[in-house]
Formats: sequence, structure tokens, C-alpha cells
Amino acid sequence: MISSVLVANRAEIACRVFRTCRSLGIDTVAVHSDADAAALHVREADTAVRLPGAAPSETYLRGDLIVKAALAAGADAVHPGYGFLSENADFARAVLDAGLTWIGPPPKAIETMASKTRAKELMAAAGVPLLAPVDPAKATSEDLPLLLKAAAGGGGRGMRVVRDLAALPGELAAATAEARSAFGDGEVFAEPYVERGRHVEVQVLADAHGTVWALGTRDCSLQRRHQKVIEEAPAPGLSAALRETLHASAVAAARAVGYVGAGTVEFLVAGDQAYFLEMNTRLQVEHPVTEAVFGLDLVALQLRVAEGDALPPEPPAPSGHAVEARLYAEDPARDWAPQTGVLHALEFPTGVRVDAGYAAGDTVGVHYDAMLAKVVAHAPTRAEAVRKLAHALVRARLHGPVTNRDLLVRSLRHPDFVAGRLDTGFYERHLAGLTAPEPGEAYAAVAAALAAASRRSGRFGAFRNVPSQPQSARYGDHEVRYRPTRDGGFTVESHPHARVVAVSPGCVSLDVDGVVRRFQVAAYDDGTVHVGPYRLAAHPRFTDPAERTAPGSLLAPMPGTVVRVAGVEVGARVEAGQPLVWLEAMKMEHRITAPASGTLTALHAAPGRQVEVGALLAVVQEVQEEQA
Repeated sequence: MISSVLVANRAEIACRVFRTCRSLGIDTVAVHSDADAAALHVREADTAVRLPGAAPSETYLRGDLIVKAALAAGADAVHPGYGFLSENADFARAVLDAGLTWIGPPPKAIETMASKTRAKELMAAAGVPLLAPVDPAKATSEDLPLLLKAAAGGGGRGMRVVRDLAALPGELAAATAEARSAFGDGEVFAEPYVERGRHVEVQVLADAHGTVWALGTRDCSLQRRHQKVIEEAPAPGLSAALRETLHASAVAAARAVGYVGAGTVEFLVAGDQAYFLEMNTRLQVEHPVTEAVFGLDLVALQLRVAEGDALPPEPPAPSGHAVEARLYAEDPARDWAPQTGVLHALEFPTGVRVDAGYAAGDTVGVHYDAMLAKVVAHAPTRAEAVRKLAHALVRARLHGPVTNRDLLVRSLRHPDFVAGRLDTGFYERHLAGLTAPEPGEAYAAVAAALAAASRRSGRFGAFRNVPSQPQSARYGDHEVRYRPTRDGGFTVESHPHARVVAVSPGCVSLDVDGVVRRFQVAAYDDGTVHVGPYRLAAHPRFTDPAERTAPGSLLAPMPGTVVRVAGVEVGARVEAGQPLVWLEAMKMEHRITAPASGTLTALHAAPGRQVEVGALLAVVQEVQEEQA
């Protein structure tokens, strides 16, 4: 029997595992970096052990330190969560060699599936359908488009789509460099890229007695940078025959490697055909949608399987539909730039499940993933679940850094999503429309200005001398002109369709063309104002280099680590838009490109260098083309 579990992870997944452990009467142990000393998962654990340092390579990727922490804290089992060391066979062996229980699959199964190239060979032998591999050295124009993928890892790292044969060598070199940086292994392979394909996966659960469950399908097609954003179960619009093929293939994949525990087999679906992509030998981020549909606790089942219990011959019957949205501290309108800062409020209405790694008052830092929480809605039908989730996101109080909340709501309400027309190119086609300013934002700015004026009048007494000229305030791109009245009210001159109904420092009611809208307003010392679902600020969280320096200077748009630089010497000519520096921040890689065609006159970036926002990375002196 397991009595104490150390979770070799952080944030949301650590909190999630702790929740189940508490319900089962199991003690919990957290590990934490110096940056996470006050993190939510540390506060929720019974015991915590420090891993000195902040970078993942010094802390959460140090398997030797984590095993020592487990032994020092008296834990008798280790749960790896997802990411970090969760699919590291050597770490699993180290846990077992230390006499601890490993809450995961056998190390051999992890090792077999760790290389996508070796896994595909094994799946072919097991009869699992595959896309035919392509040798990049022999690729022709008939093979295009191609997808380059890192053999040793996922999450979109080392992944490139190649549509032009002439670009293949450069993209192959870039994918190899990124794969080596992310996973310590530069092996890259190529396969056909399926346009408008769907990402569909099957949750499997296996015990040590020969039982393997296929727990339905999940659709994870809505992705940014090959990382999932919205997931749902079951995957909509699949024929009964295709579902059976997916389930049978997933079970065959698990049996082929002697799998034990929870895992996910991922497929690319094109029309009525499914092709094996990879197997994730761990719990997935999106596991709550499967839990909701099947009424299971997958973490509890992981623990019981690790203790040697046998599963029933068949899983419970599924019921209803579940949809999950990943709430990130990021700005989709600015190339998904991660955001940092104090999280002033994080509250959701009842009726949805929230798995969070942060609480109000916590600070979102630069070292780790930008996901704040996962929000899950379950209902009898897909339409009800989607509506329920969108409504909960709109009504949530999310005060602090910029988030992708608006994008999630608009995605859930987009006609293609509502109709179940899903594929991995959704955001490539629709991102501009999904991130365009909303008309309601202008009236939110009016409410913010009037609430601020109300706070000032309350602080200094009623207006004794009403100004003859209108007052003005600016929130982002919105200028508001208003005039105080002698009865303590206001009139709005910049927005003639808005009539002020009531004003207080925390709430403003406006009549807009006969419709009364009530805005809750919260202002914070960092200059941000939250008006209902809208976030208004005078300045963006990360500055635009073009606004701070002369043209040609490339500044770091966010804190991060330089992972690589282009192979271009100082003095060489570069073209506008050419990538020069790759910066990693919050588990995402960002390309810093030449602002104009010209000469590279300085290069201050170097791989491994930690940079702060605004750090000078390079300088490109623009060359003015002679007029004919």
C-alpha cells in the first residue's frame, strides 16, 4: 500500500495529484525550485523539499535530486505528472532502484516509445496504421508538403512544415537544432503533412494482469504552435467504424510494449483514415475530459494499478460530452507572447471543474509554462458543454496578466467549432478574426474612466467647481471624454450613444442605445483596470522594441534564454523578416527577426545567455535601395 507520494512536478498537475491523494488518505510531498518556493503546489502539500536553483535543468529535470528528496521526506512512491521527467526511462529506473514505487509504465515501455522513429517501426509490426516515412535526403516536390518532427520529444518543439523543396535543408537544420536544444537529441524525421488533419487520441489504462482499457476518444485539433488549446471527449463526427479502429489500434499499441498504467495513443485523422502519431507514456494534460465522460479518477486508478490491483474486465459506460480549455498567461494577438505579473484575481462560477496551478495573489514568472488553469465543462450534449464552458469563461474574474480568455470564448463560439469542423489549421485561418478588438471594449473604457473619476471625487469631495471643458482619459486605443455634472453625475461626450445610468468606484451602468449594460470595475496599482471580461492598461506588459530604440535594434521582447542564433557573421547582409535569434520563454520558442533588409552590424546574443526584457540582442543597419 502506498502511504506517501512525491510528485516530481509543479503547478497544476502537482495540485491535481495531491487532490486525489488527500481523498485516498495518502500523504503528499512537493518538490520546488527557488522560483516556486511560495507556489500553490508547495502550499498544498504536506511536506516540501527544495531543489536549489530556478532553471528546469537545475531543478525539475534533476532526477537524482528528486529521488533524494523522496527518500529524505519518507515518501514511498513517485508520481511524475506530465512534462519534465515523466517520460524519462532512466528516471523511472532510478526511482525503482531506490526501492520506491513508480506510478507510471515500466521503464522499458517508456524507452520503446521515447523515440518516435523506433515506436513507428514497432507499431507497423503490430498492425497499427501509419503514414509512410519520407527520407529528407531523397524527398522530391511530389512529397510536399512535409512535416519535420523531433524523434525524442513533442510539444511542437523541433517541428516544421515544409512546402518548398528549396527550404528543406534550412528547415531541417533548424528543426535539428531546436530538437537538440529541447531534448538533448537532434534526431529528426519526416513524414507527409496532411492538410486539415485532425488530432484525435485514445486514453488507455492497463494493469499488470493483462487488462487494457480504451477509454474513448478525445479531439485535440485546436492547437497553437502544435500545442493543444481546447480538447473534448468524445471526438465529434467520427464514424462507428473509425472509432473502433482507433480503440483497437490504441489497445494493440499498449499491448505491443507491455504497457501498465495510464497512457495516450495519438492519431492523425484524415477523412475516415487514422494514422499513428505517437504514444505519450504518462497522464495527459487533457485527461479531465475523459474523467468527466467516464466518471473516473484516473490518478486514483494510476495509484491502484501501481499497488498491483486488477482493473475490472470492462470500463464503465461513457455519458455525455466534456470540453476543456487551457487558460494561458499569453497574448494571442502578439504572436502568443507569454505574460508575467501578479495574478490579482482567479475566480470561476460554479458548475465547471477548474484545475489550477495558481491562486489569487500569486506571481506568474518567466521560468515555466504559462498555463494558469484548465477549465472543464461536462453536459449531456456537446452543444450544452460548449455553451456552458464559454459562459463560465466570460463570467470568470481573471485579473492580472493578459490571458487567452477572449480567444477561448471566441473559439468556442466560432461557427466552425460549433459545427464540429475541426482541424489543426483552425488558428492559422481564424486567428486574426478571433483576436480583433470587440465593440464592447470601447464602452468598457468609458466605464473605467467614469469609475476612476468617481474614485477621485469620493477621495477629494464632491465637484465644487464643475470644469467648463470635458475631462479625458485613455485606455489602450480608446480615448474617453466626459464631463462631470453639478448633481454628481457624468455625461459622456466621446460616445454619444452612451448615457450614464449610475456610477460608483466599482460599478458603472451605461444605457447604450436603449440597452443598459452594467460593468464591474477593478483597478490595481500596476496600472491595469479590469472591466468585466475586459483588461485595459496604459502600456503592454512587454514593450515593443521599435517604440524604445532607433530602427534596426533588436531587443528582447520578454525575459528569457537565448537558445540559438542564426549562422550569420557580423557584416553580412540580412533580409527583412529573417530569423536571427531564438529566445525561449515559459517553454515556448520565439523568433527575433530582422526588422528590415540591411547589414548585421552587431550581434550580442549567445546560446545560453539569460536576457531581461529590453536587452539588446542585435543591430541591423538598414540599406536604402537606390531609386532607378
